[in-house]
Amino acid sequence: MDYGLPMIVVVDYGMGNLRSVSKALERLGAQVRLTSDPDEVAEAEKLLLPGVGAFGAAMAELQRRHLIEPITAAIGRGTPYLGICLGLQLLFEDSEENPGIPGLGVLRGTVKRFPSDSSLKVPHMGWNQVIRYQTSDIRPQDGCPLLNGIPEKSFFYFVHSYYADPADRSLVALESDYGLRFPAMIGRERLFATQFHPEKSQALGLRLLENFLSL
Repeated sequence: MDYGLPMIVVVDYGMGNLRSVSKALERLGAQVRLTSDPDEVAEAEKLLLPGVGAFGAAMAELQRRHLIEPITAAIGRGTPYLGICLGLQLLFEDSEENPGIPGLGVLRGTVKRFPSDSSLKVPHMGWNQVIRYQTSDIRPQDGCPLLNGIPEKSFFYFVHSYYADPADRSLVALESDYGLRFPAMIGRERLFATQFHPEKSQALGLRLLENFLSL
């Protein structure tokens, strides 16, 4: 496919599933620039932050590579952003994984660990169903553009021990259940992030990435 769209900048901070994410995007016909250059991140027309690893180590690497300000400034300007797994968690203020280490602070809220007293294994690993988030007082996120063509109650692939707990629940686009309900995806204007791995989620994951490309 050729979308005729700007190149997508994938942030390389020495952690995460960079190769599989880049290959999934290239499979869809996207031009991908994998970079740790702050100037290239600052000038990105679309930005993707993947991640697998520890919250504190990720923030340390972003700080060491002078990437925090370019990422937060790009999001503040409305640059389309897609975070994957740790790339979702880093948007928040802090995490129980590494207390005292601040996150990017783009969104209010914290990141919590799944309860250790549960009969379910941690990390949560494998395919899990997602549902569109709705309550009696918050409109369901049916209009989220990244969900176009993705049926309700679809399955996506997860690998994580922590989950985001946003202060603003209207950010939640999808929920999943693993002993408790947690946000599987957040979305606001042109800021999106998934706790699951679309690049590992076969056809529906590729569809979500394709929707990001065609924003």
